[in-house]
Amino acid sequence: MGTEYDLVDPGQLLPQMVARHAQERPSEPFLEHVDGGSLTYGQTDELACRWAGALASLGVERGDRVMTMLEPGLDNTPLWLGIAWLGAIDTGVNTDYRGAMLRYVLEHARARVIVVDEALVDRIVEVAPQLDDLPTVVVLGGDDGPDGPDGPDRPGLGVPTRSAAAILAAADPLDVGVEPAPWDIACMIYTSGTTGPSKGVLIPWAQLHAMAVGVFPTEDFGDDEAYYSPFTMYHVSGRLPPFNMALCGGRVVVRQRMSLTQGWSDIRTHRCTTAIVAGLLTQQLMDQPAGQDDAELPLRRAVIGPVPPNINEFADRFGVKVCTAFNMTEISAATWAGWDIENHLSCGRAREGYPGYHLRLVDEHDVEVPVGEVGELIVRTDVPWTLNAGYFADPERTAQAWRNGWFHTGDAFRRDEDGNFFFVDRMKDCIRRRGENISSFEVEMHVTEHPEVVEVAAIAVPDERSGDEVKVVVVRKPGSELTPEELAGYLIPRMPRFMVPRYIEMADELPKTQATMKVRKVELRHDPFNEATWDREAAGITVPR
Repeated sequence: MGTEYDLVDPGQLLPQMVARHAQERPSEPFLEHVDGGSLTYGQTDELACRWAGALASLGVERGDRVMTMLEPGLDNTPLWLGIAWLGAIDTGVNTDYRGAMLRYVLEHARARVIVVDEALVDRIVEVAPQLDDLPTVVVLGGDDGPDGPDGPDRPGLGVPTRSAAAILAAADPLDVGVEPAPWDIACMIYTSGTTGPSKGVLIPWAQLHAMAVGVFPTEDFGDDEAYYSPFTMYHVSGRLPPFNMALCGGRVVVRQRMSLTQGWSDIRTHRCTTAIVAGLLTQQLMDQPAGQDDAELPLRRAVIGPVPPNINEFADRFGVKVCTAFNMTEISAATWAGWDIENHLSCGRAREGYPGYHLRLVDEHDVEVPVGEVGELIVRTDVPWTLNAGYFADPERTAQAWRNGWFHTGDAFRRDEDGNFFFVDRMKDCIRRRGENISSFEVEMHVTEHPEVVEVAAIAVPDERSGDEVKVVVVRKPGSELTPEELAGYLIPRMPRFMVPRYIEMADELPKTQATMKVRKVELRHDPFNEATWDREAAGITVPR
């Protein structure tokens, strides 16, 4: 880059980097599965070109959407690259989707082809009769014989399915593809749709580059790096590891699903140096007795979220550099805390230099709020195409999100005098109790300070007098007999009285998304007053003024 605000170098985009590594170091490992199997850079590039040829034989052209409904595996990245060489758009579909949600994204994306895991084909069968136009279905895995995916139509599907193995074997690899440009769309990812139907976020290649180096600056990366990736490709967390490792010539270690019990074992066994780690995982490791092998943990650097209070103890004990950042599907890591986290509640400051981030906190009229007050985070950048290119086939919501020339994140933040940003809540998740705005995030931070609490989710529940009341759903450490009464007694002297939860529920686990292990609060709101819900006021416990 000639200046810090130049357009992203096309040579630094994932397809070009993998192709270059395939020429210069074809036998070096690139993709490795924890259950066995691997692909070198040369094999990845060769398979990508074969996928491009196979999809072209099915009529895929530049600008077409190719939906991918796949669990993490060795095929995902070569398939993505093959789609890119055709100038088409990889459109990830949540593997938990079925019924109405799956039908919606199939109708909305208007894909030419859908590549689906064999185990998930029946999801397509369920909704096929309700669709006017079903894309060609390519099945990955399963039986490739005459009664398998290339055999007769599946009952109710309505179109022949094709075996991925069969079309790859018959395809001529694409020798010369369309070299992606920074402004070309690298992928389309559907958001959760908690405020309406799911939105298809159009992510340019330049945005993915900015996101990858924003979450993990790669200046000190070497070619011995290994990025642990138990993430799906229908989330940006699954798209970043191949990008980061192609930048330095490292490898990606893939697991089909995130595992709280096997994560650290995977990292040790496969010598992973880099990872995005849930705060809960770090606490699990800290809870184990200190051992001589603590310093032998191969992990060198980790992005942690949310950041636990003892993060610096974790970093010192295991010799890991830690940082945190704020990111979402539509942006590219707007803040970064550096490798020395001074305040575990902050997600850092605005990124400096590339990609020239500008951040503001504003009220409902886009007027900037004073330092220390809560406002919605809005962003823009100086480098073209390093933020989203809008929502697919949704000009109204694109215009709403991009109003006044800034992208509106929908997230509430505070900023202090030193420029540190503090996440408060999703705007829609803020709890309003008796005129006070309450951050569910801050309630959760107070509750997790109890030594017997593993994790917690705070939600608003309706109340005729207060508008909202605060409820927390708490997961205790194994063997703990902590009661709601005891927890309430612990919290009352430690947090503002208007934030003290009225309702407490003890649970064995919290419902979470597969991709990022984020708590699905929408499920907790379905039945907030169940038999396990304890009411502080009904128990006669008051909060003194």
